Amino acid sequence: MNDQFTISTLGSHSALQILKGAKDEGFKTLIISLNKHISFYKRFPFIDEIVSVNSFLEFPKIEKKLQDKNIIVIPHGSFVAYLGMDGNKIMSLPYFGNKKVLDFEFDRVKQGEWLKKSGINTPQEFKNISEVEFPVILKSFGAAGGKGYFLVNNKEHLKEKIKTFNNNQYIIQQYVVGVPLYIHYFYSPLTKNLEILSMDRRYETNVDALGRIPFNVDPSYVVVGNSPLVLRESMLPEAYAMGEKVVKQSQQLISKKGLFGPFCLETIITPDQKFYVIEISARIVAGTNLFIKGSPYSDLLYNEPMSTGRRIAREIKIAIKSNRLEKILD
Repeated sequence: MNDQFTISTLGSHSALQILKGAKDEGFKTLIISLNKHISFYKRFPFIDEIVSVNSFLEFPKIEKKLQDKNIIVIPHGSFVAYLGMDGNKIMSLPYFGNKKVLDFEFDRVKQGEWLKKSGINTPQEFKNISEVEFPVILKSFGAAGGKGYFLVNNKEHLKEKIKTFNNNQYIIQQYVVGVPLYIHYFYSPLTKNLEILSMDRRYETNVDALGRIPFNVDPSYVVVGNSPLVLRESMLPEAYAMGEKVVKQSQQLISKKGLFGPFCLETIITPDQKFYVIEISARIVAGTNLFIKGSPYSDLLYNEPMSTGRRIAREIKIAIKSNRLEKILD
């Protein structure tokens, strides 16, 4: 039955993990690749079909060609970065996830309200320059892998960096000192269960190298890689509780469906072992690519390798068997 459906995504971000997981669950797979990357994706036997484009912005033009392939689209960070919120919303192909969540993920003000109403710790946000308590981090809207983030230590520097946004939207957020931890969750609307599948921290240029640089440079938060991380077990109950609060609030604030499928809470743990949630990514994140064969956390839940990509395909598989696809597609 699964091979009647084709799992598809853009050739970027976490596409290999998503399509490998789909193939492991018995689905056909299709990747939408930039022309310059076709030879790269041809290397992987779990990709059944490649559709080429000059730019991901051409996606709306090829949708009609894909309509007869019984496709289910799996979004990831590149969908937001390249197609934008509106491009995702007008997509006519079946889409795994709740598109209404995009309004809250893309708009950092709404996102902050969502997290605060969830009852979890979040950094303070400043609306007026006169109220700012330094240091702060200046963040652009949308998903761009840390691009457009600036650490600021004084008012003059803040005014200077704000000018670089050229009237684009941003927030000024308290800079919390501690250990960054990115928790990869999966919430199933079919079973009503929340799972933690893995955790990571990001390697960011050039902020992760500043201690080894003998001169002053502006820190950059562009993500270039990820490393695995395991949380001490005594803190794991709170990690689960935070995820459950965020899902529950989404069902009240966003829609009855709320947030489901993969998502990530980006946290900082302070020296007194307190979590601060600095951001939410309401989809699969690239840090899950570390765990194509599973993680210590997925091993506690499954007796087989379970990546986030495969967990998405497993959810679709369960929905097909139980005639509940409408619960997980938009």
